[in-house]
Amino acid sequence: METQGKVFVVTGAGNGIGREVALALLASGAKVAGLDIKSDWLEETAGRAGAHASRFAPFVVDITHRKDVLALPKKVASALGPVDGLVNVAGIIQPFVRINDLEFDDIDHVINVNLHGPLNLIKAFLPGLLSRPEAKIVNVSSMGSYAPVPGQTLYGATKAGINLLSEGLRSELRGSTVSVCVVYPGAIGTNIAANSGLDMSGAAEASTRKVVAPKDAGAAIVRAITKDEKRILIGQDASIMWHANHLSPDLAATLIYNGMKDLLPPA
Repeated sequence: METQGKVFVVTGAGNGIGREVALALLASGAKVAGLDIKSDWLEETAGRAGAHASRFAPFVVDITHRKDVLALPKKVASALGPVDGLVNVAGIIQPFVRINDLEFDDIDHVINVNLHGPLNLIKAFLPGLLSRPEAKIVNVSSMGSYAPVPGQTLYGATKAGINLLSEGLRSELRGSTVSVCVVYPGAIGTNIAANSGLDMSGAAEASTRKVVAPKDAGAAIVRAITKDEKRILIGQDASIMWHANHLSPDLAATLIYNGMKDLLPPA
């Protein structure tokens, strides 16, 4: 899909991968409606866009608020024109605890942001996307959706939901002008823990795992859009665990457990 002159909606555009996707799309000549929950984050994204800022329209919205999301298509079209692409990046992780210790308020919050949020956006924008000559939906999942991370079981479950949502949607859209891509990032150097409201000043910050820079992740997602990829893996860890999981799910689970178990509080 050619991005030049096209209009994209990007969630989580105020930081991390979402910001880098927005900036990469702008650099490619696209117009971007950037969605985020904090206006100052979006202002920073606009500032980093430089000469491309005139093609960036910020929208402060909580993607879990369905009524507000459903009102977005008309607002975005008024600001930038008809939407050609939706990139669902926004997401949060859960507190690093076992399911047995995870509070229901945290459970509901993670499900609402990671699963209901993207679904709200898809329901809002898909009717318009179907009217475009060519359109794209990109859903960002996670390595944790196919290889279990201890202490992130619910997070992984919501991302596994995104996987099947994407695959099912692609199947339903066969013969239409809308294509679907699902993205599987491994460890990315973002502030997702802090942005999820978590204090990870201990073991997680001290982790020496190799991470992919958000800018590189954003560039990979935009390349996937231009090449009409159906699925992409980002990071060596995501690739290794993908193949390990297909070879033996137990092997993949053991490898991740051994690497991540120290992040869990004592049982």
